[in-house]
Amino acid sequence: MKQRSAGKPDIEMGKRIRLRRVEQKISQADLGEQLGVSFQQVQKYEKGVNRVGAARLQQIATALDVPVTFFYDGDGKTREVESLLFLDSAFSLRLLRAYSRIKSQTVQRQMVVLMEAIADEDK
Repeated sequence: MKQRSAGKPDIEMGKRIRLRRVEQKISQADLGEQLGVSFQQVQKYEKGVNRVGAARLQQIATALDVPVTFFYDGDGKTREVESLLFLDSAFSLRLLRAYSRIKSQTVQRQMVVLMEAIADEDK
């Protein structure tokens, strides 16, 4: 029987794996060590090059401290994560963490207005 190649659902799942791994501040090498695979294999999972089997997904969920359902929508499809892709860089995470430390809602709103104005000018 021919094995199905990785596709869009695998890519979406890989994005969720990467986002959670980065959020947890775990390197690909460290996750690979926990899973008993190389960092290159983790990279392939995250890019959707290789499919993640059910048993491996359970291991990944355990290592990243989330339920397996984290990687799926309620209907069993992988979650679309395009809106979260900005979290894929260390700088974006720094920006978000700094923003979340601002106590004043007024200052938070002002920061959003400022960032939107800068983004509009930078088009």
